[in-house]
Amino acid sequence: MEFKDYYATLGVTKTASEAEIKKAYRKLARQHHPDLNPGNKAAEARFKDINEANEVLGNAESRRKYDELGANWRNVGQAADRQGSAHAHRRTRTVTPDEMSDMFGEGVPFSDFFTTFFGGAEAGPRGRRQARPQRGRDIDQLLDLTLEETFGGTSRHLQVERKGQPHTVEVRIPAGVKDGSRVKVRNEGEPGGPEMPSGDLYLVVRQLPHATFERRGQDLHTRLTVPVTTAVLGGDVTVPTLSGSSIKLRVPELTPAGRTFRLRGHGMPDVRDPATRGDLFVAVDIQIPTTLSLEAKAHYQALEKLAGTS
Repeated sequence: MEFKDYYATLGVTKTASEAEIKKAYRKLARQHHPDLNPGNKAAEARFKDINEANEVLGNAESRRKYDELGANWRNVGQAADRQGSAHAHRRTRTVTPDEMSDMFGEGVPFSDFFTTFFGGAEAGPRGRRQARPQRGRDIDQLLDLTLEETFGGTSRHLQVERKGQPHTVEVRIPAGVKDGSRVKVRNEGEPGGPEMPSGDLYLVVRQLPHATFERRGQDLHTRLTVPVTTAVLGGDVTVPTLSGSSIKLRVPELTPAGRTFRLRGHGMPDVRDPATRGDLFVAVDIQIPTTLSLEAKAHYQALEKLAGTS
């Protein structure tokens, strides 16, 4: 059994802050989540390693113990026995097998290293005490949303599998929720043991592509095609918005292709304050005529001569 470097597993340094560890865990957990990698055994194994590393480093007491013992982890059980009576007055705490079950359920296969390191003298199948009633396990489920739904918020009736049984849940998705966000629905996870609460349901948002708009943070980006005459002479054009309304945009004369206009306050709402919105950026494409009448062609030829003498 080899020493497991939990810092390397999460891709952080040993001096990483609690916030940095949490950020790294969330990013990797989303990337390797089994729901996003169906049938991928490597991703499943990686996901388990990531959760194990977070369970140790995300807890100040277990992280301290891990950092103190380091490569001397094999002596953890013997050291605990030798020091037990001499330090009875000191209050120490380790993660027990029962606590691991409470947090993750009996079916979560932590590594032998984790069990040896944090299970103490009770590590392993022989040392496991009779399981106590547990809080229900949390459930993660993917939720596909259109850009319109993330813009205005939405309600959904979802079918959730709880211990193999279908269960219908009505959920409210707030406006402004981002791709990859986890929306928590309390007490809609798996049922708990006797007199124990149910777990929670976490909906992992996956935002679907949109034909017209691209979301970048709280801003929206789109392209608008204008006639060549408008680009040259200037004029008003109509810009559609994600809310379904449209706004007027004044295009100045001699506007080149690719020029981008910023329409403030017409982007995505902030999930924490829906009244606060990002901006809408409109990039101009110029429409070149596909056919010309003889009269129109003559005008363009005259324009070409004028341009050459200016």
